[in-house]
Amino acid sequence: MSPVAGILPQSSRILVVDDAELNRDLLSRRLRRDGHSVDVAVNGREALELLAREPFDVVLLDINMPVMDGYETLERLKADSALQHIPVIMITAVSEDESIVRCLTLGAEDHLPKPFNPMILRARVNASLARKRLHDREQLYAESMARELEIGRRIQAGFFPDVLPQPAGWDLAAHFASAREVAGDFYDAFALPGDRVALVVGDVCDKGVGAALFMALFRSLFRAIAEQRFSAECDPSDALHTTLAATNDYIARTHGNANMFATVFFAVLDARAGSLRYINAGHEAPTILRPGGDVRMRLVRTGPAVGMFPDAPFDVAHASLHPGETLFAFTDGVIDMRNGSGSEFSEPHLLELLNSPASSASALLTRVQNALIAHAAGEPAFDDVTMLALRCEAVA
Repeated sequence: MSPVAGILPQSSRILVVDDAELNRDLLSRRLRRDGHSVDVAVNGREALELLAREPFDVVLLDINMPVMDGYETLERLKADSALQHIPVIMITAVSEDESIVRCLTLGAEDHLPKPFNPMILRARVNASLARKRLHDREQLYAESMARELEIGRRIQAGFFPDVLPQPAGWDLAAHFASAREVAGDFYDAFALPGDRVALVVGDVCDKGVGAALFMALFRSLFRAIAEQRFSAECDPSDALHTTLAATNDYIARTHGNANMFATVFFAVLDARAGSLRYINAGHEAPTILRPGGDVRMRLVRTGPAVGMFPDAPFDVAHASLHPGETLFAFTDGVIDMRNGSGSEFSEPHLLELLNSPASSASALLTRVQNALIAHAAGEPAFDDVTMLALRCEAVA
């Protein structure tokens, strides 16, 4: 028997709560005759103590009892996250319509009128047990999914660099925050031959598990092809173009039916010269900030998103970074961050925030991160947030 099928055995455990001994005995005998295990309590307080110690599948609860009546017992039970999923059938008199309504409002699943009819008792207990079985199956499935997603989160975290390269005269920092357990955003930074460093910020379309799977594929292809081409090609611009074009064609031709693509900013820094070769494939335009924080230039798009169609045109563009200047790249989760009223963080707000000097690349990212937290004011993130900052301290 599978774990799911065996959540609730045929002999379920039922708690009968009634101060009248005759009622307790009568219900216990009939329930045991149907194959159930039965425990009893004489008031609500005793019932809650039993429920805290032992697992039960259904509670039959009388309303009028000393010490703690059925209303208070039901209210406390449904307020307890560990107990609120247990179905409660209220024991009521036929004339107690107002009491029945009150109990159902407080969270009772059903009611059992006095005098007890064996067929009605069996039907209502079985219906409550069916709901309990369904809840337990859903809970087991949710826990299983949570475990799988946690495994996926840990695996995905392994795709991010443990340590960022820090060439002499340069300060590199990155920030990543997933909106869900797994993400479609990614960044990478790795050394290439000739004192070069690859810088990648990407955002796979869609969200959730599908985007996370393609994030791993995009990131792996970029790094594998770049390391191969920059070792073989004499011209770094050709190597960069080949990296984007080969990744694009593989995704578009092999996985075209999935309709998955990624916006990507891929730059190659020559650490000695302070020059950048880059392709902006449909991505938010990174910003080069002067030492004072004002914008010197935006690195606008030079091609479409990667993976949309084969043989897509990608142009390699050039830029430079001078001492004190900072490259700031980001995904749209930054400017799309929303607060409780639905107001977005926005690109003008971001540029305004950047318009003052920062002591380091990480200090700049922390400033933006704190502003995003303040803007969201506790609202869950709408999208993944990824940022990368490269500060030029000196050029050899």
